[in-house]
Amino acid sequence: MTMVMNNNTAENNGTDVVLIGAGIMSATLGMMLKELNPDLKIEVLERLDGAAAESSDAWNNAGTGHSAFCELNYTPEKPDGSIDITKAVRIAESFEISKQFWAYLIKNNIIELPTSFIRNIPHISFVWGNDNVDFLRKRYEAMVQCHLFDEMVYTEDREQLKEWIPLVMEGRDSADPVAATRMDLGTDVNFGALTRSMFDYLQNKCGMETHFGHEVRKLKQMEDGRWRITVKDLQTGEKRKMYTRYVFIGAGGGALPLLEKSKIPEGKGYGGFPVSGQWLRCINRSVIEKHEAKVYGKAAVGSPPMSVPHLDTRYINGKRELLFGPYAGFSTKFLKRGSFMDLPKSIKPTNLRPMISAGLQNMSLTKYLIDQVRQSPLDRIEALKDFYPDARPEDWKLEVAGQRVQIIKKDADKGGVLEFGTEVVSGANCTLAALLGASPGASTAVSIMLSLLERCFMHRINTEEWQVKLKEMIPSYGQSLAGNPALLDQVRSYTSEVLGLVPATAKR
Repeated sequence: MTMVMNNNTAENNGTDVVLIGAGIMSATLGMMLKELNPDLKIEVLERLDGAAAESSDAWNNAGTGHSAFCELNYTPEKPDGSIDITKAVRIAESFEISKQFWAYLIKNNIIELPTSFIRNIPHISFVWGNDNVDFLRKRYEAMVQCHLFDEMVYTEDREQLKEWIPLVMEGRDSADPVAATRMDLGTDVNFGALTRSMFDYLQNKCGMETHFGHEVRKLKQMEDGRWRITVKDLQTGEKRKMYTRYVFIGAGGGALPLLEKSKIPEGKGYGGFPVSGQWLRCINRSVIEKHEAKVYGKAAVGSPPMSVPHLDTRYINGKRELLFGPYAGFSTKFLKRGSFMDLPKSIKPTNLRPMISAGLQNMSLTKYLIDQVRQSPLDRIEALKDFYPDARPEDWKLEVAGQRVQIIKKDADKGGVLEFGTEVVSGANCTLAALLGASPGASTAVSIMLSLLERCFMHRINTEEWQVKLKEMIPSYGQSLAGNPALLDQVRSYTSEVLGLVPATAKR
């Protein structure tokens, strides 16, 4: 790179793409762009000292391969009592797309063996009480009508449940109605390991430059359409300016302040509501070995979607772990290693009204967070005992998880609304895009980045060269898996074989 020095500020002569944030989103976009056009010059800016150190890290990320198999908040009950599976179908299809891309990376020796980041773990939804059992039965009946879920199994049989989830059933009141669904196609994904594998390849094999310990201070679009980025080296204090044709902001909770710095009109009115997370981590190996499943329950009435409790088997650094949570809290930080001034600094005249309106409409969320912050260790154990009746306090340790920043956006009728999910915000000329929001982001990263490519690289996406490559990376690209059972069977068979997963054995 050609560099010139001027008043302690270094400048470069330009790059094609700058990715801000070294998490799963930037890794996915960088990998896709390099596979589509190896000649692209891409640089990454990350304020921390390594990749996947915030939201993508295994201890900070929920780790479930979110495929809507067990997450009950993705299938709300309508006023007429029927179950809406629309969101579940969309997320399940997106996860199948992610698996195809990961299989391509494995098959072409781009990333490490799949066991380093993905393995089969049954996904189980478990409920108790008559009303919840009725809900789960209706959910099951609705979901198995879609071939994405037709391997789902439902039971109210306590003996069967004792085999599936012994910890959950031990000590449970025999008079309490219980039910569960199970999908053996479920997975556990270590997004931190996956992210680092992709960055290792991009740096060592593709020549992508990654600058750790570098913080973006300013973003300004020049008259020629390029972006000028002022960056500070946090170790030396040196500032430099970079010039690029395209900017992607994939900085997790730090994306909103950077979007505001860009001053693109499309970013006005967006706000963020930070929520901190905590887990109970099991430290008794004998307990850990008795449970091997991701068991999701139903959130309490009035609780936000983020509060869905789960008893979660995870594999982190090659070691089996058991977590329960999440327990939410409030912090004004947008990142785990952020500043307490993140929230106050994000409030601007353009988003003040949407943030106040969303806050007034979500007083139940405020109450929920206050109650969570006030919880004692005994309160947390009591919540765990709903899932694991025989839990002992000495077997569990409190761990701080990552930060989530929920989206607040303008709304013509309500003034502002709080959104749960992810959203890509891009400028009119599509030279800058930012990803805002949280779950199920990591699991659907490939689908999100495909939509970004279609929006921001529209001049290349429809070329024969890119279309051929996209279909090589994602065999189902451009086709609906939800509407094509034969294609889904073909894709699942392919990805299961390459990723070392349990093969699909559809009932149809």
